Amino acid sequence: MTDSHIIREIKEGNIDLYAELMTRYQRKVLSFIHHMLKNTQLELLAEDLCADTFYKAFRSLHTFREAEASFSTWLYTIARNTVLSELRKQRSIQVSLDEDYSIVPEAPSEVVPENALLRNEKVHLVRQAINNLPEKQRSALILREYDQLDYQEIAQQLGQTVSSVKSLLFRARASIKVQLEGYVSEPGLKG
Repeated sequence: MTDSHIIREIKEGNIDLYAELMTRYQRKVLSFIHHMLKNTQLELLAEDLCADTFYKAFRSLHTFREAEASFSTWLYTIARNTVLSELRKQRSIQVSLDEDYSIVPEAPSEVVPENALLRNEKVHLVRQAINNLPEKQRSALILREYDQLDYQEIAQQLGQTVSSVKSLLFRARASIKVQLEGYVSEPGLKG
């Protein structure tokens, strides 16, 4: 059954089919929300924001028009707006970088291999670099790299042209490369 068919059925009163749409998109929307959140403490809200997204989508399903966008694009837009709204609410809360990662349990240094520590540090640095991007660049990068959307789908999601999306992605990648220059060396290059 296609999304369009399910949506028609839901609009005609078979609301039990909404569970099918949730099953199809919940993991992707949750992943998108996790990547949009700026710090690990807010990542704990991801499941709540995902639930809010599906609630808002259900309440607004009567306004959805297939001719304007696919259901997934419409749903991602609701998720994005839900996260941005929460980030605006949380903006007044200042959290230091040390506190961001204090929830990670510390293991004795003799137990943790050096490679694992380096990998964790690289993950932290990449996350920090992504979080430092302007919102549109961050959203485009997350949709492309984590959610594996194509340029057209990203353009629809963000309300941009395909060429604008390519530009956003180029600038995002360039910014991340600059931010990580001192930390990560590219293979084959002599420093």
